[in-house]
Amino acid sequence: MMTTMKTAASVKTTCPYCGVGCGVNLTLPHSASEAVPPVSGDEGHPANFGRLCVKGSSLAQTIQSDDRLLTPMVDGQSVAWGAAIETVSAKIAQVVRDHGPDAFAFYLSGQILTEDYYVANKLAKGFIGTANVDTNSRLCMASAVVGYKRAFGSDTVPCNYEDLELCDLLIMVGSNAAWTHPILYQRIAAAKKQRPNMKVVVIDPRETATCDIADLHLAIKPGSDAAIFSFLLSDSVQTGILDQGFVANHTNGFEAALVEASESTPSLSYTADFCGISEQNLACLASWWRDIPKTVTFYSQGVNQSSSGVDKCNAIINCHLATGRIGKEGAGPFSITGQPNAMGGREVGGLANQLAAHMDFATPGAQDLVQRFWQAPNMATKDGLKAVDLFQAMEEGKVKVVWIMSTNPMVSLPDTAQVRRALEKCELVIVSDCKAHTDTTAMADVLFPATGWSEKDGTVTNSERRISRQRGLLPAPGEAKHDWWAICEVAKSLGFQSAFSYQNVYEIFAEHAALSAFENNGRRDFDIGHFSQISKAEYDALTPVQWPVPKGRPEGTKRMFEGGRFFTPDGRARFVAITPSLPKYQASQEWPFTLNTGRVRDQWHTMTRTGDAASLAKHTAQPYVEIHPKDAKRLGIKDKALVRLTSPYGEALLKAKVSGAVVPDNVFAPIHWTQQFANASVVSNLIPQVVDPLSGQPESKHAQVQLEAVSDICYGLLVSAVPLVLSECLYWCQVPSEQGFHYEVVWPNGQTLASLKAIYIEQSKGLAERVEWLEYSNPVTQQIRLAKLMDQKLTLLMYLHPQPESVMADWLISKLEINTSLSLQDRLAILVGSPANMEDKGEIVCSCYQVGSKQIEKAIASGICSVDELGGKLKCGTNCGSCLPELKRFIPTVAELSV
Repeated sequence: MMTTMKTAASVKTTCPYCGVGCGVNLTLPHSASEAVPPVSGDEGHPANFGRLCVKGSSLAQTIQSDDRLLTPMVDGQSVAWGAAIETVSAKIAQVVRDHGPDAFAFYLSGQILTEDYYVANKLAKGFIGTANVDTNSRLCMASAVVGYKRAFGSDTVPCNYEDLELCDLLIMVGSNAAWTHPILYQRIAAAKKQRPNMKVVVIDPRETATCDIADLHLAIKPGSDAAIFSFLLSDSVQTGILDQGFVANHTNGFEAALVEASESTPSLSYTADFCGISEQNLACLASWWRDIPKTVTFYSQGVNQSSSGVDKCNAIINCHLATGRIGKEGAGPFSITGQPNAMGGREVGGLANQLAAHMDFATPGAQDLVQRFWQAPNMATKDGLKAVDLFQAMEEGKVKVVWIMSTNPMVSLPDTAQVRRALEKCELVIVSDCKAHTDTTAMADVLFPATGWSEKDGTVTNSERRISRQRGLLPAPGEAKHDWWAICEVAKSLGFQSAFSYQNVYEIFAEHAALSAFENNGRRDFDIGHFSQISKAEYDALTPVQWPVPKGRPEGTKRMFEGGRFFTPDGRARFVAITPSLPKYQASQEWPFTLNTGRVRDQWHTMTRTGDAASLAKHTAQPYVEIHPKDAKRLGIKDKALVRLTSPYGEALLKAKVSGAVVPDNVFAPIHWTQQFANASVVSNLIPQVVDPLSGQPESKHAQVQLEAVSDICYGLLVSAVPLVLSECLYWCQVPSEQGFHYEVVWPNGQTLASLKAIYIEQSKGLAERVEWLEYSNPVTQQIRLAKLMDQKLTLLMYLHPQPESVMADWLISKLEINTSLSLQDRLAILVGSPANMEDKGEIVCSCYQVGSKQIEKAIASGICSVDELGGKLKCGTNCGSCLPELKRFIPTVAELSV
């Protein structure tokens, strides 16, 4: 009898990380007991054409987690869904009755799907009657939204990804795309390699990995970006490249904008001095701007996260309008989104100053239109509270119930101490999440278990307006439910059954599409009316498409404003007169260092997903602060030593990374680490609640801080078979690993071998005959090493040393998995820190193939002298390409050392 093996099905879905929106192939396991195979890129998806960055490639490692929230929880107790829904709806009804609808608020996320966003917005603004619906997209995209709306009359991204490859001049402002949007960066790098005359300019206070392909890097004074573009505007007029026909026929407000630009940046020398750059470099940029009409300006958080972020956006847009570089192939102002569905949330009204379908409260007739479409009984009539204002109102007792969904404001919002006070004051905090333990779930009264990526079903919209499907492929674990379902159940419990009686997610999408087309007739930019009658089968088969997709145009729209008509009342784009300004707080004698914040290559947001993939921790294992060598020397700070950062709002402990990538008196720290991974490294502790007055977006990339080396301490490594409570540590960081638990720690000085042993000996009470302690100490180096064996198997390993020290942590952790007695050779190697016969890779540079710095250095020393040759020998840089900028830096470094 012949048997056939069942072939696993591969299904197309969309990556849940950054705003690039890459297509992913996920192969379904044959049974629930099997692990999901590694994912691959969808070669047919127009965002990535099959390529994935290392985060996307590692998605399968994040699907199964030991920390899933599996049941609804009320006051720490597991309850049935019905009881949890009743608790929430009863409290919402009570506070709305007693204090009005604005006592309730949603705080949503660019991680949820468009359909989730839609029903949350509909419930709050149309049926409860409050516009207190904001989102963590406020923290990344709000200034770009307002900038677009001021200029175009709508939140419309004019460009597409092809424009990044077709332009002849690409100006990247406040974007380390090599790490934050790696697939787009690789597309740009490939285009530049094919067309070497293409110019790339990076405007960023730091020298980042993105500078690897830059022809010019302007290391500007933090926050001075707008002056560059005000100067380019006035210079465009003086040098005769103004597109007079476009300005006359398609815009308003040019003269006022030009006057302000000319007065605020009166000369090249003045502008260069204001920005802290050389006149030569500014003149170079200006000459390229004059000579190269096919220009894209690509901007991100370095522009948006500012107290004058909206003005910066409009300064960029002004330049493109003045020279007619918009609505054309290879030209335009391109704001790149940070989250997978930040744009989808904007489409359905996920911000407090929006209604739905790109309408807002200031649009004449919009409130009435949406109310009639929804048949809404309690329509909100004015803007709600933006994120920072929302949490301030919570602390003041004005907002009494908040429903937080798929985000971690205890880490992402500025001034963590204030956020904590707000959540403590709030009468009911509801958190929907797929994770049981985050800094924010710890503050919740009610927890709703949510589905995660590979389980969630709906749509997302990427940075080029492309709608793609995130498909629900795997069964939800435990009692996890979709966010849209939970919202609708609460809505029905509040008495709004008929408006929220959706049976399937495609019905929500169809309603969303119908609202976008309702009484539109081309007057509004967002129109996906083609999908208003979509069936379940059509929705399931939906392929990526760029909006607008009005009825009769199923192919969508590749590029906006090609005809020179905008969505203002008169159809003309608007110039905005702006005055460049620096961040609100500047260096002082008390707070001498300017802190810049951002991301690292292989982590995402607050690590609730990437923290489950041990391979992603190997490139950057611990939080750090990047310090210029001159500052480090002056302060007595050594590389990898513990540093205390203090601001007027709080403090953080971070490891030092001494580097010339930052300029003196400036430091950089990544944002990812939470109290789930490190006890004292939440960077938002340091950030003030300064916001742009127009967008409400926080100035999260800027703070003034003090630095000091932490003294009288000893450093250590802990490897354990079980999780440890480390309250005796001054600093600890849990590094994700495949087996056991790995902690990097710092103890106050004075800890002795005996005292440390006593801390953990309690765990072995009554088991003395089964426990053996291996001990090693060196009075010269002051190293102490202690290993605990249970039944001759390693269960705990402790290293102490007076200075930061590197050991082969992965090998040590692997010894926890040995099921037989440790050999004498292994016992000695454990105390030494590495086996005699195993290569030490060094710090991981290529995460895809786990290639380390020492392997790369060894290969170069053997005669390899190019990145291509390194890839041929070690495979590094041959998959996602994220490590290529770092690999290139090894070539001259090692060559110089060998001379």
